[in-house]
Formats: sequence, structure tokens, C-alpha cells
Amino acid sequence: MLANGMRSRWGRFTLLGMIGALAVTLTSVPALSQGASTIKIDGSSTVFPITEAVAEDFQAANRGTNVTVGISGTGGGFEKFCNGETDISNASRPIKQAEIDACKASGIGFIELPVAYDALTVVVNPGNTWASSLTVEELKKMWEPAAQGKITNWNQIRSSFPNAPLKLFGPGTDSGTFDYFTEAIMGKSGESRADFTASEDDNVLVQGVSRDANALGYFGLAYFEQNQQRLKAVGIDGGDGSVMPNPANVENGTYTPLSRPLFIYVSTKSAERPEVQNFVNYYMSNTDLVSEVGYVPLPATAYTAARSNFEARKLGSVFAGRDTIGVKIEELLRLEGVR
Repeated sequence: MLANGMRSRWGRFTLLGMIGALAVTLTSVPALSQGASTIKIDGSSTVFPITEAVAEDFQAANRGTNVTVGISGTGGGFEKFCNGETDISNASRPIKQAEIDACKASGIGFIELPVAYDALTVVVNPGNTWASSLTVEELKKMWEPAAQGKITNWNQIRSSFPNAPLKLFGPGTDSGTFDYFTEAIMGKSGESRADFTASEDDNVLVQGVSRDANALGYFGLAYFEQNQQRLKAVGIDGGDGSVMPNPANVENGTYTPLSRPLFIYVSTKSAERPEVQNFVNYYMSNTDLVSEVGYVPLPATAYTAARSNFEARKLGSVFAGRDTIGVKIEELLRLEGVR
């Protein structure tokens, strides 16, 4: 069950999500006070609940600072970040080499900070009584480019499934969740059928699946946690039996290949501003908010290392050029230099 604080945060957030990502962005921005400083954040809808919760509490404690949090998807967020339009970018995948190059061309340095772990969750409608578990191969059969216009019924995925239309909902192409899912399931980022209902706002996907008994979608664990009365999570069989998406299975490394780290990226220029320094330190120190909104906190040593890396202005990404699919928490800590 969700804590009362989490319910109150998410009640407001979920309602906004029904209106759309633009409304979320605008409503998340407090009225600017005269002479107040502003920290601009955009990017992943997956990371949004964490950053929005941190921003809300931070602003309550720091009345002279406004924090705006938008949802453009991880790719859209990096585009703004590398153009110098934002101070911090939320990301549900590591920064890509092309984005690193774009930042470099604009003179934007960055500090990469892991903030949580996610169990990317495949969901169906509660009326779905047949798909309690799916294999990676079945997900590939369902979502691969060759399935477009051809795999349109549930019984084409498994013969014991009913002869019912398969309705798919998923993140848009600017989403880091789309990138991660396609790489984990298809073996190549961006490889996907295109005939599905797409949105950068995960609340739109929640609405779609909750309203159609034949629907299936995928998004971050927090969005399932908040909508358990309207959705059903599907166990994933990566070869060693079906495993459900939950914090325990992320921590013990058995939920694979859909466990993933979540990040924020901080502009080095912005990091020289005291209000940004205070915000990042607040973010890394109030990690109870991670579990409050439905994700998996990293070990305390990881946040200590992140604060040290931020204070030392450790530039670049330890994940650039690496295969991060299914990376476990222990490996993340090793890459981050945590002993």
C-alpha cells in the first residue's frame, strides 16, 4: 500500500496526467515570485514523480527558489538540456553518444547522477484473465517491427490465449522507456512496430490500458503502483521462470532484463549556482521520496558517492558506450566507483 503522503502527491499528479503532459508541466510550475531564482528541469516522465516530489518539498523549505519540472521524454529533455534551456535533465536511460556530442557542441558539460532503480512494468487490464506472465520472446513477437499489421490478436502470441484483438499502448519515441524496452526486448534501441497508441505521458497509457480489456502497455513501476486497482502487472520470464516487477526482485537482481537505473543530469554551468547546489544536495539527501513515489532506492553508499561526484564536478557518463540492459545494482555501484 502507498503511504498517505504518496497518495496525496500522486492524486494531484494523476489527475493532471489525464489532461496531458503540457498541463502537467504548466501546473507543476509555481507562480514566480518577484526576484525569485528558478531551476528548470525537463525530461523523463518516469523520473518525473521523484523530481516533482523533491521539488515540492524543496520549495516548501526554500521559499526564494522556484523549480519547474516538465515532461518532454528523456530524448526531448536532453535536446533542451544540450541547447542550454534547462539546468537539470531527468532521464530513464543513460545519455547517448549523439546527445553527448550535441552537448559538447553547445559547450554544455554535465554531471551524471543515478537517483533510483525502476522495474519497467508490463501491464494489462484487470479483465485480462489469461496473460499473467509473458516470456521475452513473446514480448518480442508482440512488439517487433515485423509484427506491424500482422500480429493483431492475442491467440497469435500464444495459442491458449483467446481470439481477441491485441491493443497496444506504449511510450513515444522521445521516451527513454521506449529506448530501453526496445533494446532489452528486440536487441536494438528504437526497433518497434509503429501501430500502437503512443504517448510521452505515462498517465495517458494508464488510462488507455485501464479502459480496454484487451489492452497491454508498459511504463515505469511507480505508475503501476499508483494504479493497482485499474491495472494488472505481468510477470516476465527471461529464461529462468516468471518474475514479478517489485522492489525485492529489483534488489535481488531476478527481475531481468527490465530492471534499470534512473538518472538526473546536471549542467556544470548551472551547478555553479547556489540554488542548484542546494537542490541537488537536497535531492541526494532525501532519498525516502524515491520509495514514497513507488521506485527502488539505491543503497545509501550510492547517494553518498553521488554527492561526492557532484561536489567534485565529475564530468561525463560512466555508461556511455556500455551495454546497460539488465545492469544490476552492484554493477551500477562498481561503475560509479562505490566501494
